[in-house]
Parts: sequence; C-alpha cells; structure tokens
Amino acid sequence: MNKHIADIRTDYKLKSLLESEVSVNPYEQFGLWWDEAIKSNLEEVNAMTLSTATKEGRPSSRIMLLKGYDEKGFVFFTNYLSNKGEQISDNPYVSLLFFWKELQRQVRIEGKIEKLETEYNDEYFYSRPVGSRIGAWASKQSKAIENRETLESDFAKYAKQFEGIDVPRPEHWGGYRVVPDKIEFWQGRSNRLHDRIEYNLDNAAWRIKRLSP
Repeated sequence: MNKHIADIRTDYKLKSLLESEVSVNPYEQFGLWWDEAIKSNLEEVNAMTLSTATKEGRPSSRIMLLKGYDEKGFVFFTNYLSNKGEQISDNPYVSLLFFWKELQRQVRIEGKIEKLETEYNDEYFYSRPVGSRIGAWASKQSKAIENRETLESDFAKYAKQFEGIDVPRPEHWGGYRVVPDKIEFWQGRSNRLHDRIEYNLDNAAWRIKRLSP
C-alpha cells in the first residue's frame, strides 16, 4: 500500500444528522440539503454519479448532471443509444450518488429508472444552447470513432443541415427519471462515527432507520 495515500485523512466536524432533525419525507429532506448546497455556492452542485449495470450484473459509473427532481423522482438527460442507455434497457435498476465535500455530505439514491415523457424531453431540449442541440446529433455517444476530426466534421455537417431553422430533438436523445425506493443521507462525523439516515419505501410509505457507519 502506498504510505502517502494511506495517510490522507479528514476528520469531519461540521454538522450532525439526528432522527429528530430529519423530515418524514425524503424528498423534503433532499430539498433542505439541496437548498443549503445551493446557498453554499458549491461548484457543479448538481453533479452526481450514476451507476448502471448490464443484465449480467457488471456495473459501470459516470458523472451526470441532475436537471430536476420532485416527488416522482430525479431527472437527467442523455443519449438513449449510449452504453448507459443500453444497460438501462437491459437492467432498469440504478443508483445515484451526490457528494458535497464542502458540507461533508453524501446522498445515496437507489431505485428503478424510466424514460421521461415526450413533452418534458422537448421542453428541456429546446431550452439548451444551439451548439448543445447540434452536438446531440453529431455525437454517437459511447461508439468508437476514428479521430477528433470525425466528430468535428459531423458537427459541422449538422450545423449546416440545421442552419436557419430550430434544431429538432433527435429521437435517440431524451430524459430519464430515477424513481427511488431507498435514499440515504450521510453526514460526516468525527472519528468516522458518521451519521447515516436511510429511508426505505414500504407499501407506499417511507420508513426511516439509522445505519451504523
């Protein structure tokens, strides 16, 4: 083991998280932490790790950007034909992880994923910058390409094709909603005695329990 890596430590002392302090609804609790994260001016506060798995159970993870949430679930957008899209098609169970290191907090979300309705896809797509919309056409996400020039050439091709018109949303691009059945709020504490409060969905009701760190 590399001694210098093993010596990296942080003692978490900022806050606590007690059962008496949390909301009975995990979405409300997420909203409280979200608002605090926003007010703390965290960089890329909506960055989250999305983990998917193949039908054989082989996992993979990548950083995505949260684009909305409510009591239906947590929303992001991507290319449906990407590796993650193929894995979601084969295995609809995923997890999300938010890590807000400045607040010494994590939020872990597990559940089932579903495609967003067409109207939501269109609403968000047409709010994006034109370059991002053209990029959704040019990128064959996760597929091998010969070089960078291939990507730039495809971008230029679509930019010319859509010149002077409103760039339409390709059918392979849209949103997903993660519908949780488990949400954990993790607050770092001193001596690695972290606070972990978990919500589990049981017959349409959320049950709260404390987990040992």
